[in-house]
Amino acid sequence: MQTPQPPAQDPAKVPDVGGSGYPEPFRSRMGDRLKKRLGEACGLTQFGVNLVTLGPGGQSALRHWHTLEDEFVYILSGEVTLVTDRGQQILKAGMCAGYPAGQRDAHHFINHSDQPAQYLEIGSRIPGDVAFYPDDDLLWIETETGTVGAHKNGEFYLDG
Repeated sequence: MQTPQPPAQDPAKVPDVGGSGYPEPFRSRMGDRLKKRLGEACGLTQFGVNLVTLGPGGQSALRHWHTLEDEFVYILSGEVTLVTDRGQQILKAGMCAGYPAGQRDAHHFINHSDQPAQYLEIGSRIPGDVAFYPDDDLLWIETETGTVGAHKNGEFYLDG
């Protein structure tokens, strides 16, 4: 098989990105989560596309909603528990979920199974978007040196 040439990409050759941009105590809650930034590898700038592998016990993000960003997720394999303001439901391969911008229904996935789950996450990248975390003491503050994680009272997290 021929090696793809740009603009085509082989997802297997896109590096895995682990960890999280959240400050502690939130970062470690993500658990076993790896992302392949496919949209970035293709040079996309107006929306992101990530291939995410979520290991058992991992979670996609803190439960959140966005003011300006639309998000879409398509489950490729395994199963995850979608947690929203309305409750919990199991999503399996072939299912999808969408989160319109400005809809104040915080959401995230948790992998309660004993097998990895894989999904595509797609989101717009609109300047000025703000994410809200109703369950956690976190907000993001723009500083001269970049965006910093802070408590809701404005005090920065030390490892931000």
